Amino acid sequence: MLARIADLALRRARALLLLTVLAVAAMGAVGAGAFGTLKNGGFEDPSAPSSQAREVIEERFGGEQNLVLLVTTEPGTALDSPAARTAGRELTAGLREEPRLSRVVSHWDTSAPGLTSRDGNKALVLAHVEGDPDAVEEHARKVVDAWTGERGPLTVRAGGSAALGNDIGTQVSTDLLVAESIAVPVTLVLLVIAFGSVVAALLPLAIGLIAIAGTFAELYLLGSVTDVSVFAINLTTALGLGLGIDYGLLLVSRFRERLTEGDEIPEALRTTVTTAGRTIAFSAATVMAALAALLLFPQFFLRSFAYAGIGVVAVAALAALLVIPALLVVLGHRVNSGRLPWARAVRRADAPFWGRLAATVMRRPALTALPVLAVLLLAASPLLGASFGIPDERVLPEKAESRQVATETRRDFPGNAADALQIVATGPAGEREVARYAAALSRLDGAGLVQSAAGGYRDGRAVDGPAPADHAPRGDAHRLTVLPKADPSSPAAQDLVREVRGLDGPGGAETLVGGRAAELVDSKRSIGDRLPAAVALVVVTTFALLFLFTGSVVQPLRALVLNTVSLTASVGAMVWIFQEGHLSSLLGFTPTPMDTSMTVLMFCIVFGLSMDYEVFVTSRIKELHDAGADSATAVTGGLSRTGRIVTMAAGLLAVSFFAFGTSQVSFLQMFGVGSGLAILIDAVAVRGVLVPAAMRLLGRAAWYAPRPLRALHAAVGLDESGRDVGAGDPEGAHGGGGRERTPAGV
Repeated sequence: MLARIADLALRRARALLLLTVLAVAAMGAVGAGAFGTLKNGGFEDPSAPSSQAREVIEERFGGEQNLVLLVTTEPGTALDSPAARTAGRELTAGLREEPRLSRVVSHWDTSAPGLTSRDGNKALVLAHVEGDPDAVEEHARKVVDAWTGERGPLTVRAGGSAALGNDIGTQVSTDLLVAESIAVPVTLVLLVIAFGSVVAALLPLAIGLIAIAGTFAELYLLGSVTDVSVFAINLTTALGLGLGIDYGLLLVSRFRERLTEGDEIPEALRTTVTTAGRTIAFSAATVMAALAALLLFPQFFLRSFAYAGIGVVAVAALAALLVIPALLVVLGHRVNSGRLPWARAVRRADAPFWGRLAATVMRRPALTALPVLAVLLLAASPLLGASFGIPDERVLPEKAESRQVATETRRDFPGNAADALQIVATGPAGEREVARYAAALSRLDGAGLVQSAAGGYRDGRAVDGPAPADHAPRGDAHRLTVLPKADPSSPAAQDLVREVRGLDGPGGAETLVGGRAAELVDSKRSIGDRLPAAVALVVVTTFALLFLFTGSVVQPLRALVLNTVSLTASVGAMVWIFQEGHLSSLLGFTPTPMDTSMTVLMFCIVFGLSMDYEVFVTSRIKELHDAGADSATAVTGGLSRTGRIVTMAAGLLAVSFFAFGTSQVSFLQMFGVGSGLAILIDAVAVRGVLVPAAMRLLGRAAWYAPRPLRALHAAVGLDESGRDVGAGDPEGAHGGGGRERTPAGV
């Protein structure tokens, strides 16, 4: 197939390019609608008890109050002074007139103590913004714009989950524009420096842009029939640009190498497509296999990254295999046009530094590999103390209004409804049963005030005050709230959720527990339950693909072990930075538990990209080994000819991810910095040191496969030239027997 693609490009290069232009125009037209179909939210498991509790509260009780307006009076003015009272009542009345806003309550029309600060200088106005996450964000933005700021003697600021989601979405959009404005020009400059030629540098960038356009079109089509997260756009731009450059870099470099060796253009193109093209096909398959694991999770936020990731890898690989050959045919030797002074050195087929490094490592594998392995294991050690959570207001910078409101509400008010556990009991229960249940809840460790239709309870005793109006029974549904004494993300609050779920409901009624702490418990359980299956899928598919690629059962195991080491080192470093708070002053974030979803996402993406570079390096080592080189010569030659390409590709891709480090949203910072660091660790430490050391220690066993699997690979596997692997090499490359040969000129 690859040979036919090369022949097609040689015969119909201009026709292929014309079809490409038309396809990109069509994809761009379709993909422009993607932004209107993608959705916010998607972080929760829709089948989790906390999600079901929210749905019942929405349907039966009018929804949770997700918008908090914090009102402060000007110095010298009391909350209940005539001017403040008039302004407060006008604010409350105006909010009640807003469409999509319901259940508005304020300090000025209720005596509830939780709406007045302990010092009596601040008040709360609570409301429910109706709709799905997108509608909530849109309507919350309108309300915030219309009703916050200076209003006579009052200063109004917005918080709550609705305002928080709005602030995060706005900040992420701004941060992405900044990141892309940094990544694209820096990448182009680095490409020109790496290639030493302006024309050659533009070819990989073109593949990246095609990949992005094609994936936007895919996301539009998928978003029209299922839920797709708007955050999938982020991965599309970063991964599309990076992989497009990776694949384009590999093809263009191989083509230029063959021209330098004296090949004519047709011969150079055929060799390029059948060797580097095969590497790209297997590389794309391994990356897609890793990203496919995200489809196992019920959160459409995570599934969306599988949609975007698989799509962008497939489009980038197809574009590289079809478009780059046609461009190379049209350009020919002009691919080196716009050469810079150092172009001759850059165009060398080999990179002596990487060859010398591999040779040094293979002479003393233990002495060189053990220090590197020790550093990586030390970097991974913070994982032992890792804790996981879900995003809250602390992911935003301290200047963000919704974060300030959340901080002041939690600090200054006696009860923060935003932190409460929301309990819904469905069944035939009277007021007496509800009262007994509320009293039992209030006696649990970590429980503060419990509110119900039967009144409030604390430490098993009733407290004075009217029952909240929104807790009145709705048919056979009863609502209660429990204010935890600890922060919702703390282990104590999560233990409280489990204790509440362990209690029998009032009168034997079925209960559902929601709220932030319950969402965290359910999120961790939902992801944790499916994580073993996701890991197993990644391991099995990666092993199978690498076996088909190499014909060895040892090479896939070596790759899995080394990639796991580099990945755990990267995640451990993120725990040290973002959870423990090191570098927080430099990067400007507040330490929080690791974001559960973003950690899983980083694992799948980084694992796939690590296998991408694994295939790049192993392909040249195998090519030389199949040609008859002994292990030391094959590894040294393979690293010499791929080391520069892999480090350039990794550096360019890392730029796209590191650009997210400029974000002011900490979970986006963590994802960008962690992914960029992991890519560099893999390209330099693993490919440069650990791979040669492992190959030297394994010796001929590195290419071992049992006889039945050798027969299977002989039937279905192809080497770099496209011939049957089993022909003429029954033992030398795969069986571990026979005499190694060193071809001339390797």
